[in-house]
Amino acid sequence: MTALSAKPSISPTFGICCRQIVDADVPAVAALLARGFPSYSVQFWEQGVQQLGRLQSPPGLPKYGYLLESEGRVVGTLLLIFSQMRAGDEFVTRCNVSSWYVEPAFRVYAPLLTLRAHAAKNVTYLNVSPHPDTHPILKAQGFSCYCDGKFVAVPILHGLFGGSNGVQVFDARVLPTVGFDPFEQEILLQHAKLGCISLWCATSERAYPFVFRPRRIKKVIPGAQLIYCRDTGDFVRFARPLGRALARLGTALVVIDANSPIPGLYGVFRPGNDPKYYRGPQRPRLGDLAYTECAVLGV
Repeated sequence: MTALSAKPSISPTFGICCRQIVDADVPAVAALLARGFPSYSVQFWEQGVQQLGRLQSPPGLPKYGYLLESEGRVVGTLLLIFSQMRAGDEFVTRCNVSSWYVEPAFRVYAPLLTLRAHAAKNVTYLNVSPHPDTHPILKAQGFSCYCDGKFVAVPILHGLFGGSNGVQVFDARVLPTVGFDPFEQEILLQHAKLGCISLWCATSERAYPFVFRPRRIKKVIPGAQLIYCRDTGDFVRFARPLGRALARLGTALVVIDANSPIPGLYGVFRPGNDPKYYRGPQRPRLGDLAYTECAVLGV
């Protein structure tokens, strides 16, 4: 997320410092973000930043992100969510460039945050909720759009009259009795601690991981956002049993990142909705928002 305001009035200010956020800064950072994003409370931001602090950043990378400080006061901040994800047979480092806000009088110093944020090498940077006014800026910074729409699915209607026999869906804290990936198990368990719905979907051969984040569609209708699965084809394959499990939790609709309608799913494709951008060596795949603000902050 990026907070924008009217053209800032810039006053000559000295003693600007750009540094990493540390634990003691959390209350001040939360208060600043609440001013920049008034639809969210200070308590929301404090809890969210604390959640970010519980994650394990790759060695040598920031725990929270960076801030701008003037005469001991926090006047700007940029949250960064670093993680290591598997891509094929190797691990890659990702960074979700998340919530950004700088007080108007200090907006001229905002590039200091961006420069520090993008300094890490061999990192794929994600921006999954850019303000529409920032899209040209992202493109100028070398970002490319990898997702330009979403599909709102009704999974319980998939295979209404058959299919998915013998499939079991259960909580991620239950150890599967069939083959599973320990790395994916860790993803499920960590996201469950963040408030997500983490589930195994098991056949007689292996267990497949799924993570959903509860959210309100159009701010009213209970739903969930698909945060992680091995492949969106897995969601289509197991849509019916997953739909039943989610329905028991009061959720009938699932929002999935998509660039076109998803064959085999009942629902509606909405192009040009919530575009997502990346920059770096690894193009993100659809169906993987693990360790992003969608999961950590629930926005």
